[in-house]
Amino acid sequence: MEAALGLLRRMPPKQSETALSALLSLIPQHSSDLLSQVDLPLQVLRDIESGKDFILCEYNRDADSYRSPWSNKYLPPLEDALYPSSELRKLEVEANDIFAIYRDQYYEGGISSVYMWEDDNEGFVACFLIKKDGSKSGHGRRGCLEEGAWDAIHVIQVGPEDEEMAQYCLTSTIMLSLTTDDESSGKFGLSGSIRRQMKMELAVADGHLCNMGRMIEELEGKLRNSLDQVYFGKTREMVCTLRPPAEIVQMRLPDT
Repeated sequence: MEAALGLLRRMPPKQSETALSALLSLIPQHSSDLLSQVDLPLQVLRDIESGKDFILCEYNRDADSYRSPWSNKYLPPLEDALYPSSELRKLEVEANDIFAIYRDQYYEGGISSVYMWEDDNEGFVACFLIKKDGSKSGHGRRGCLEEGAWDAIHVIQVGPEDEEMAQYCLTSTIMLSLTTDDESSGKFGLSGSIRRQMKMELAVADGHLCNMGRMIEELEGKLRNSLDQVYFGKTREMVCTLRPPAEIVQMRLPDT
C-alpha cells in the first residue's frame, strides 16, 4: 500500500488516473484505501437547470451521480441520495458565491465549486475546489499554453465548537500540468502535485466562512511559492545550465 501511494505521488497528474486504474487491478484488496487517499485531476459537468458548470469529485458523489452546488440536484437523478442539512446548505450556497469572487481575483477565471456535509464528530466538512484550464482552447484569458491545467482541492474539517472557539484542519492539494509548443521555447512539459496541511483554532465570532477563507488564502499562497521554487526554479536552473542564454555565452567567450 505504501509503495502504491509513493508511486502515485510521483506520477504526472494527467497520468494518475491510468496509474490508479492499473493499481486497483493489481491490489483490489486496497481499493477503498487508494480511492480515499488519491487525488485525481478534476472533471467538470454542466448543470442544465442553472446553466453553470460544476466540478466533480468524490465529495459530491453518490453512486454514479454528482450533486450540483447550484441546483442541489444529482446528475443523473438519484433516489434516496445524501444531502446537507438546510442550515449547512445555506452556508454552502453563500460559500460558492464568495469563492467565485476569490477565484476570479486570484485565477482570472476558471471554475469553482464548494461542497459541505456533516461528519460524525458533531461538526462538518467543507471542500473548496478550483479548476483552471490555461490552454489556448480553454478558459484561460492569456492562452499562452498549448495545454495547461491547475487543480486545487481544499478540504477543511471543522470540529465541534464551543461558545468562542472552533478547531479547523485544512488539507490542500495542488496539481499542475502544462505544455508549451512554439518556436521560442520548443516543446516543453512540466507537471507535478503538492499537498500540505494546516491546523488552527479560531474565534467563532468571525464566522466559519471568514476563518476558512483566511486559511485557504494563506496555505494556497505557500503552495504557490513552493511550486515556483521546486518546479519552475529548478527547471529554470537546469535549462540555463544546459542551454545558457546567449548573453551569458557571449560573456564567457575570450576576447579576440
